[in-house]
Amino acid sequence: MYPGHWATVKPEHPAVIMAGSGATTTYRQLDDHSRRLAAFFRSRGLNRGDHVAILLHNDPRYFEILWAALRSGLYVTPVNWHLKPPEITYILNDCDAKLIVTSAAQRDLVAEIDWSGAPVLTTRLMADGTSDGFESYEEARAFDGDPPEESSGTAMLYTSGTTGRPKGVLRPLPDTKPGDLDLASFGLAALFSIDENAVYLSPAPQYHAAPLNFTTAAHRAGATVVLMEKFDPRDALDAIESRRVTHSQWVPTMFVRMLGLPTSERSARDLSSHRVALHAGAPCPPEIKRQMIDWWGPILVEYYAGTDAGGFTMIDSAQWLDHPGSVGKSLGGPIHIIDEETDTSLGPGQIGTVYFGGNPEFVYKGDPEKTERSRRNGEMSTMGDIGYLDEDGYLYLTDRKEFMIISGGVNVYPREAEDVLILHPAVQDVAVFGVPHPEYGEEVRAAVQLISSAAPTSELAEQLIEFARARLATFKCPRSIDFHNELPRTPAGKLRKSELRDPYLTRPELQP
Repeated sequence: MYPGHWATVKPEHPAVIMAGSGATTTYRQLDDHSRRLAAFFRSRGLNRGDHVAILLHNDPRYFEILWAALRSGLYVTPVNWHLKPPEITYILNDCDAKLIVTSAAQRDLVAEIDWSGAPVLTTRLMADGTSDGFESYEEARAFDGDPPEESSGTAMLYTSGTTGRPKGVLRPLPDTKPGDLDLASFGLAALFSIDENAVYLSPAPQYHAAPLNFTTAAHRAGATVVLMEKFDPRDALDAIESRRVTHSQWVPTMFVRMLGLPTSERSARDLSSHRVALHAGAPCPPEIKRQMIDWWGPILVEYYAGTDAGGFTMIDSAQWLDHPGSVGKSLGGPIHIIDEETDTSLGPGQIGTVYFGGNPEFVYKGDPEKTERSRRNGEMSTMGDIGYLDEDGYLYLTDRKEFMIISGGVNVYPREAEDVLILHPAVQDVAVFGVPHPEYGEEVRAAVQLISSAAPTSELAEQLIEFARARLATFKCPRSIDFHNELPRTPAGKLRKSELRDPYLTRPELQP
């Protein structure tokens, strides 16, 4: 299904409710606005297989743009508005975006973008006002032209690694009509019992894969999406109570912040409508999860997947209590634990690289080498994570690819900050890694070796942090700096980052 179906069946049913303002978009409005936008896109020369970018805060118009693309055979790429202008320019150019939608809330940010770096981008729309180079989104949404023949589009999201810039995860366009059964969305909705009577709370930014995919699945099922403008622990609980939320999705940092509320506030809410609380995005400390199950009941469901997922695992509360710390069993192909140094399969309890059976239908756009590295003999694929299986086939993750940092549910890739900090004239060598943080799970930290003429001072540490923040999104930058006389490297020049990070793992004051 898609909004066009529900606009016929229940036109005045809320498709989107903003948790804070209460602004509501019905299925009739969502269908009409997305159809008109699709017609506008085609009038500007966008054809099946072309790309649209969205640079918005959480906003009901996100779904109008998304469904305009999904019903007209386009790729849609959400862009993280925390990024710096050069990072945004890179993504717009790399995904070949021909059109971008933003809002006046981003006016200062887009004013700094070098649009010449995205040469195929021909149309820029701005909601709630305009600025130089932008046309009115509201006028585009009112376009009165013939919509294109409907065909299914899809999202192209960006992931990253420590060996270069973010890469788009490019999948083939579905050979279907948008009203046809979408097996991926149907599978998500059916797996978690999301139907036309569900109310789905989405507290995270829409530019992330999970919120985007699950809200799309909710709309296909005819559910109501309650979208938070931004996460706040009290507001989240208020939304569950006042909107009679049935389903929700979280990252562990949100659990920590809600558990930090006074007991009187937590117990005052009527959360009886809440049936399924999904969580993923980062490892959840076992004690935090136990407290959440004690509070909300056995409604927590954890899954493990990724933007470039070749597999999917799931574990409900009852299973987790029997297998604490696990991310569940595979719901697709079999899980293989591989020792990549010896090229052998490992048994229960043995730690290695996690592979899923099957060869997923995607490529990293413009990076065939990275695509090839994620596959194994055409029979299995990996997201690069490290873990093991127990005797019952439950998966446990013990590390993440190349020391990737997960802070507040957001992936942070150390190489980007390292590549910036090494440009500072006082820096001779640098390593960036994650250390435990009681609320965010991990915090970004840097180890720096200075040139001989530079002195390690607190003032210089602050300068280095600001140097990084001027060039990268703040969440990618170190919050603290350690100075070292020399960083540990092998004779071949490979950084032994674990020697820098591991001492922090046992410091009591840093433990969740």
